Amino acid sequence: MTALPSLSDYGWDDHWSSRLDDLLASPAAAEIDGPVPGRVVRHDGAGLIVTTADGPRRAMFGPPVTPPPVVGDWVVLDRSNTPQATLPRDSLLRRRAAGGEKEQPLVANVDVVLVVCGLDRPVRSGRIQRTITIALDAGAESLLVLTKADKVDPSVAAEAELIAAEVDPDLEVVTLSAKGGWGIDDLLARVGHRTLALIGESGAGKSTLVNALMEADVADTAGVREGDSKGRHTTTYRELHLLAGGGVLVDTPGIREVGVWVDPDAVTESFPDIEELAESCRFRDCKHDAEPGCAVQQAVADGTLSKARLDQWRSLEAEAASVALRADAVEHRRRNRQFGRIAREAQQAKDDQRNR
Repeated sequence: MTALPSLSDYGWDDHWSSRLDDLLASPAAAEIDGPVPGRVVRHDGAGLIVTTADGPRRAMFGPPVTPPPVVGDWVVLDRSNTPQATLPRDSLLRRRAAGGEKEQPLVANVDVVLVVCGLDRPVRSGRIQRTITIALDAGAESLLVLTKADKVDPSVAAEAELIAAEVDPDLEVVTLSAKGGWGIDDLLARVGHRTLALIGESGAGKSTLVNALMEADVADTAGVREGDSKGRHTTTYRELHLLAGGGVLVDTPGIREVGVWVDPDAVTESFPDIEELAESCRFRDCKHDAEPGCAVQQAVADGTLSKARLDQWRSLEAEAASVALRADAVEHRRRNRQFGRIAREAQQAKDDQRNR
């Protein structure tokens, strides 16, 4: 009979044990009947699959838990397998929900984000930049994985690696063929025994990569359209897998758009070249627009910084500022009232001008 994996295989250690002790020592925990810790390995909307020391348990939602648990969270179940608490997180990978203006949590307690890009389609710097920005916001490392190298000429992979270097010269890159089986050992050696999350668009080869890393068919795969290499969503929910060599892997559904929901500091950290240039600007609060003595604009003018990269920075800065504003509901309402007053005054001025 095969032995069940231990909680330590899923990342449980003294750090999490201490957090559990703190929680159970609180007055609110006194009402939890038979508390059992476990890690959320799957969230399918109707409930959770939580792995515990006694094996996986199906946990149905009961009274609301704050924060609501997501894949990767450590939770406390009661005797009826109902989640009663979420242990304080080390990190939370999140994005702006597609088509909406709210936060969408993706994976909790992730250490490394694998930015998966298929070489059978254009590798876009903007997508890489956005993904490493949400990883930085979570406090996680980023590693770019270029898949399907067996389908393209080596020059295509070389060009993609140059694009990655323009985004961040320090960004690690692994080029591999999950189907061919080469490059997998290199990737595993670099990530170690940590919690990994795969982020990439549909058809980028994430499911094939998961199967290669797991050495088993745990994720469904599908082909892509011949015309544009677009893929179908073969992964429909986030799920945590235990790697045979140690560590855990979280597969996520394909993301068509990487909308950021991050702290503005994460944007600054993801553009170290612009941050370094800004230190030489004449004004400390330089917006890098038309201010005199702007080192960033000078770098664009002399070709050492591309205008496209500056535009990417502006776009992410604007999104992060918008997120920060929405996070402060009072300030958001104040700004809306202020904008409404300005609009009314402008309209009144136009009416006065016409009536003269």
